[in-house]
Amino acid sequence: MDLLSRLGGDEALTAVFAERRLIEDWLLVEARLAEALEAAGVIATGTGSRIAAACRYEAIDVERLWTESANVGYPIFPLVKQICAALPAEDAAHVHYGATTQDIMDSALALQLRDAAARLNELLAEFGDALAELTEAHAETVMPGRTHAQQAVPTTFGAKCAVFLDELTRHRTRLARARKSVSVVSLFGAGGTSAALGSAAPAVRAELARRLDLADPPVPWHVSRDRVAELTQTAALIAATCVRFGREIIDLSRTEIAEVAEADGVYRGASSTMPQKANPISSELAVGFGVMAEVNAQAVLRALEVGHERAAGEWQVEWQAVPAALIATAGSLRSVAAIASGLRVFPERMRQNLNADGGRLMSEAYMISLAGKLGRDKAHEVVYAAVRTSREQGLPLREAVKSAAGEAIWSVVEPRLPEPEDYIGAAPQACAAAVEAWRSRT
Repeated sequence: MDLLSRLGGDEALTAVFAERRLIEDWLLVEARLAEALEAAGVIATGTGSRIAAACRYEAIDVERLWTESANVGYPIFPLVKQICAALPAEDAAHVHYGATTQDIMDSALALQLRDAAARLNELLAEFGDALAELTEAHAETVMPGRTHAQQAVPTTFGAKCAVFLDELTRHRTRLARARKSVSVVSLFGAGGTSAALGSAAPAVRAELARRLDLADPPVPWHVSRDRVAELTQTAALIAATCVRFGREIIDLSRTEIAEVAEADGVYRGASSTMPQKANPISSELAVGFGVMAEVNAQAVLRALEVGHERAAGEWQVEWQAVPAALIATAGSLRSVAAIASGLRVFPERMRQNLNADGGRLMSEAYMISLAGKLGRDKAHEVVYAAVRTSREQGLPLREAVKSAAGEAIWSVVEPRLPEPEDYIGAAPQACAAAVEAWRSRT
């Protein structure tokens, strides 16, 4: 049992790679191949439709298929034998005609990947739409910005969300490109030369592509797995964004920070021993799924290391790793979409945390204010010394800077010293730009 998927997997994407769907897609490709052969005049009229009618999942002995496949090493030869057994000899003679096992499996894979990418795009849209709302609503919600895990300068929660949203906008473009790239038919025969179909090969392949609603590439791709890898690597990039978002929520919801929290609910995230706990369970699922997506996508890269005209073990990596990577990405996306849509944001706590370090996150702002009188380097020295004094003596930074700068300088710059909400720079504009870019999608 896959415990991770049971707790938070995406059923729609998992179904794309279900056993029945896989076998049905193989049968669909065999059926459409027979029809394409008939349409191109390679086999007699009526033969293609009779073969197609025999390509039914209900007619397949699935247990026998897997038993025989384990002996053969691949599933298509045993599948073809069962199709042929249901047909008259004259029709059976033209089942799988001109194709090789990988043609059938790769064309079926293209159908699966096309649907999987479409589902990922739906989940990406759900996450992005929720993030856009957060970005817009909190464009001016001031909070501590953190670099190297320490308070740095003021920012806004919307600006934090905008960075994620901007990534999603780019991911959406990548995903559309990868989906288009991988939606290609394969019908190139044993060694990629289409010799078995002779001069009819281009017409048959084009007709098969049309019937499957796939593109018709002129060059074989049995050993060129870059299209498959492109989609899984795109999924891994998306998953990495989800992991980063999940970890951000985990950190911001820590008791000591408490600036956000996942949706509330009776026993949601509850501990069996500590009644006070409300663990960030969706964020944890996002991380778990995302890491699995990244690991499996990395394995898919090894499938590109194929020699000659057909793989000798590398292709098999895809059978496990490709579905696993995409299913895990969907689980991670589903988790972060739920987080973003139900996230509780605590602006007052964010404001309190602005002063958690004695207001020292305003040190850059004070330095810039002093620079007009002292120059940047001297202003840096003054504020640096003030920060040390502030820490050692437990003083607010403002008082320490006043003492370090001297009354003459201080009296000039004090009226111009900003509050945290005055020192968020272009954060609101970045929020607006990120939201506009996301919502302008076609």
